[in-house]
Amino acid sequence: MTREEHSLMTPDWFANARDSTWTVAETADDAYDFHRSLDAYAPTALVELPDLADELGVGHVFVKDESTRLGLPAFKALGASWAVHRALRAHTSRQVLPPTVGSPAPAKAAVVTATDGNHGRAVARFARLAGRAATIYIPVGGIHPSAVVAIKEEGARIVEVAGDYDEAVAESARATEQSGDVLVQDTAWDGYEEVPQWIVDGYLTLFKEIDAQLRERDHSQPDLVFVPTGVGSLLQGALAHYRSETTCPGTAVVSVEPETASCMIPSLTAGRAVTVEASTTIMSGLNCPTPSSLAWPLVKNGLDAGVAVSDRDAIDAARRLLVLGIAAGPCGAAALAGARRALTGADADERRAHLGINTGSTVVLTITEGAGANPLPPEADHTTPVRPADRYS
Repeated sequence: MTREEHSLMTPDWFANARDSTWTVAETADDAYDFHRSLDAYAPTALVELPDLADELGVGHVFVKDESTRLGLPAFKALGASWAVHRALRAHTSRQVLPPTVGSPAPAKAAVVTATDGNHGRAVARFARLAGRAATIYIPVGGIHPSAVVAIKEEGARIVEVAGDYDEAVAESARATEQSGDVLVQDTAWDGYEEVPQWIVDGYLTLFKEIDAQLRERDHSQPDLVFVPTGVGSLLQGALAHYRSETTCPGTAVVSVEPETASCMIPSLTAGRAVTVEASTTIMSGLNCPTPSSLAWPLVKNGLDAGVAVSDRDAIDAARRLLVLGIAAGPCGAAALAGARRALTGADADERRAHLGINTGSTVVLTITEGAGANPLPPEADHTTPVRPADRYS
């Protein structure tokens, strides 16, 4: 796909005129059942924060805190665990011929992926638990040094690639094709869709948990969900869930991207998936130039709106969440930053009307990573007073 010029002044809002009757087929519960069979499994917390409900001018705000997911500090463990399991099982089933007598057993294939953050660590973890080596491709300077250390501590080999996330993905795919190893990538392209779909299926566990947790508190499904978005795999999971044939279609879904690294809003504006020139952002896990080919049709047809936020917005949101007891990294805090941008300040009435939100609505923020997954810079010291928020009136 040809790269297109991407202005650093990305519009901070795109209202998508979706067909409210559009649905997708219900997804099987295989991944959800698999997760619940794991010894490390427990639903992550869904925390109600009345102070944020007051700030945003809604009835209830819940945050889905993914900082302790399957022993890792981010939601990526859900997709990686299921996809590594399925991919290795499929790879083994294709090796149907046993070795001849006296010949050495074939070496176990390694697990390979590219990452700009938490996905690489999660793949490395579940490859190690499966007894496989892992090789993780990263864009040079593209992820926080502490994230690189965390991947290495899982026993993985790091390969640095000159260029951005897309180029790291391309290099990992080329290397895997030559080596015969197992590629577990969380973005799709023409001819590579099965594994990314397994990853998305794994992410559905997060939204199924939200359903159950809200029911326990006598709440129906949320009126609005904010999803931090890179290539769109988690967003695809949200849309597969909230636009399924058996789920209430009234839940609005909003993607949240960095202003300097947004591919969804330019794609929505163009009416087709485009590749943009990504820049730099503290939200490194969201710094992705190209939408996943699997995610794009659901985004185009099922997303209600896209919002873009600045690094400063994400830092302020992380500090606000910390005051309220949620230690979020900048990617996770982007959900609150996006909610502030969409529901308060200038043009709030128009945006709220588009989303169908009022003072009694229930909003869910997906806090996709803990603070340890992608630390804030030193200048974002959490002891600095939190900037007063512009409350909705």
